[in-house]
Amino acid sequence: MAEIRLQKVLAAAGLGSRRKCEEFITAGRVSIDGEVADELGARVDPLVSEIRVDGVLIAQASGKVVVALNKPRGVVTTMSDPQGRSCVGDFVADFEERLFHVGRLDTDTEGLLLMTNDGELANRLGHPSHGIEKTYVARVRGRVTKDILRELTAGVVVEDRAVEVANPKIVDISNDSSVIEVTIHEGRNRIVRRLFDELGYPVLDLVRTRVGPVQLAGLRSGQVRDLSNAELGALYNAVGL
Repeated sequence: MAEIRLQKVLAAAGLGSRRKCEEFITAGRVSIDGEVADELGARVDPLVSEIRVDGVLIAQASGKVVVALNKPRGVVTTMSDPQGRSCVGDFVADFEERLFHVGRLDTDTEGLLLMTNDGELANRLGHPSHGIEKTYVARVRGRVTKDILRELTAGVVVEDRAVEVANPKIVDISNDSSVIEVTIHEGRNRIVRRLFDELGYPVLDLVRTRVGPVQLAGLRSGQVRDLSNAELGALYNAVGL
């Protein structure tokens, strides 16, 4: 790709008008590959260079794409499916970039799934050392008590390893079911369902509502949206990129 004026790249990434982006540059707030770029004549290849404003990686300006998908129930978390089932790859098939899913949601679970072309970001988001929180809302069979919330906070052992649960909350209770919000750091297969099975409250419905700083927040089932600059910056900061 040919080199492009830095202010044009920043404006295309949604940081503001070209004039505003020029102000960022002349103020010394922009860096290219770790070096301050405070000259308006600077040119850059956005697919090769690492561009930051105030130390925050501008992912779009570096050719990196991250989107949020509200995965519907019944859709498999694969980019294609030899059995012809609906898969998450169907929802990003029109993107020029080759995107892939970050982690997995099982077929019966719906909600927030990040998709990207940035392999390093995906690896770090999935690695437990970065402690990326994921929030789920589960409808379970039975009436959950405050004692169960205390058990969740203390840690429930699933296959010889405790699951750390932060801020469990009872959202709603009916005669025969309860809606519970839990936040966890790990990504073992079907871990939320297995956690509630261990407690004797089988999961009836499960939605992931948050991954790190990114919220599901009104995204319709099956809808895909680009992350905002603020979300991207927070996401990359969270994993040390």
